[in-house]
Amino acid sequence: QVQLVESGGGLVQAGGSLRLSCAASGRTFSSYAMGWFRQAPGKEREFVAAISWSGGNTYYADSVKGRFTISRDNAKNTVYLQMNSLKHEDTAVYYCAADEGLITVVAALPYYWGQGTQVTVSS
Repeated sequence: QVQLVESGGGLVQAGGSLRLSCAASGRTFSSYAMGWFRQAPGKEREFVAAISWSGGNTYYADSVKGRFTISRDNAKNTVYLQMNSLKHEDTAVYYCAADEGLITVVAALPYYWGQGTQVTVSS
């Protein structure tokens, strides 16, 4: 079992920045690929970013490429999502996810999910 707890969400003005954190506990964090997803009101959950177990490979949705950065600290069992140049359309509940396979995360099918943290960008 892997437990995931997100933090760092909040209200920010358009053009601002936020950093989300996801703390993992349970099985060996460093063996899991991690990802961030989001779900806006009335929309389906969508892939945002993913990172391999080593941190050596990252993937991003086109909508956030160049503005968001995913990273991880295996010593702290934590994955981060640095969000810059935020737009109103980035408003959503952001979820952390984990799976042994990076492709599984990128395909939006990870096994473990956090409870989510709200990000609201005011225009």
